[in-house]
Amino acid sequence: MALYPRFLAVLAAVAMTSTMAAPAFAQRSSGQDANQPEVSEGSSRAGRGRQARGSRAPSEAEVRTAVQGHLTALGNTCQMTEAKLLGQMPDKSSLYEIACATGPGYIVMGSTPPSATDCLVLGASAENARAKDPAAEVGTVCTLPANDNGPAVFEAYAREAGMDCAIDGAGIVGAAADGAIVYEIGCANADGARIQKSASGWTRSSCFELASVNATCKFTQPAEQAATLKAWLAGSDGAACDVQQARFMGQNANGSFYEATCAGADGVIVRFNAEKAVQQVYPCATAQQIGGGCKLTTTAPASTPQA
Repeated sequence: MALYPRFLAVLAAVAMTSTMAAPAFAQRSSGQDANQPEVSEGSSRAGRGRQARGSRAPSEAEVRTAVQGHLTALGNTCQMTEAKLLGQMPDKSSLYEIACATGPGYIVMGSTPPSATDCLVLGASAENARAKDPAAEVGTVCTLPANDNGPAVFEAYAREAGMDCAIDGAGIVGAAADGAIVYEIGCANADGARIQKSASGWTRSSCFELASVNATCKFTQPAEQAATLKAWLAGSDGAACDVQQARFMGQNANGSFYEATCAGADGVIVRFNAEKAVQQVYPCATAQQIGGGCKLTTTAPASTPQA
């Protein structure tokens, strides 16, 4: 698989919604839970099944027609480039894997109603299970070569969400409360973000912002955040600060506030506008009233002149 240097399928063990959980479609093997559903012997996924006696394998055109009907019923806009019949579930509903011209592929179940599960989500769930137990039964995962496209899909999502950095890591975090899949994008020598798509478009939360609420970005390091803040300070009154540490403090109607420690100098708090242009720089020694003051820099308050 072509990977980013820091590509991982799973960032954290986050519970998926019921539509995202890895379905237990894998053909039963010795020692597998006897209660797990089993794909019929015609399963092409197993690569060793036998076509049921007396039945005729559907043609590729028939498979595509059946899958397209399911996608249409789901409102799924995948432009199918490849489709493979995997087998049948005990209820006789057919199971398929498909690849799409853009975006992830899917495992499609022709149940009533049909369902389609994102290949990247299935892969993330499987890797998470194997991280806990290398021998874990992970169910069906996507195996078409065209679906081995995680980095390309993540990069496309990042661009759609307005991220223009050089991406060096990406993965699925889990699912938001509304069921939307949450992705983390890592940037080379810059702050990363988590992104998710809703009906109104993509939303983005920077790793700076996430750290302020005790969330962790796996693909963003403190030094990368310091580099980002230093770049924002270029050409401003704060440009002399060689940023060593950085944190997001919050924002209000006046702008967003960040603290920086500076090599060989006092730390500062910086106020930015929405375009990240510097509006004001406050030395830590006189910034106690701004968001609780500096936390990264230990600086004595400025002395009060004696009368």
